Amino acid sequence: MSARGSGAWGEALVARYLRERGYRIVASGYRCRFGEIDLIAEHGGRYCFVEVKLRTNTAHGLPREFVHAAKQQRLRSTAQFFISEHDLGDAPMRFDVAEVYTDRARSAAATRIEYIENAF
Repeated sequence: MSARGSGAWGEALVARYLRERGYRIVASGYRCRFGEIDLIAEHGGRYCFVEVKLRTNTAHGLPREFVHAAKQQRLRSTAQFFISEHDLGDAPMRFDVAEVYTDRARSAAATRIEYIENAF
């Protein structure tokens, strides 16, 4: 499966994970001129901008390590654009990272999510 297909699978898994915990998914794969945000969710009046990282191994580092400073800045700019585009004013927000660990077959037994609130 392509990286795009794997990413979509991981995002759908995290969206389900969040819904099960009372989050409302506002947008998936939101894009604008500043960048892309994998998932935007709302929980308790707070907007959560979620970067999803899927890995089958950690030989090159943990998924969260790939959300570097430049990526964080793009996410912030994209989130600000979303907030202004939807006229949400001073809505509280945070940036989360969802790490999806699985094997190549994506077996349920080998798949787990590490969800990091306020990751940056």
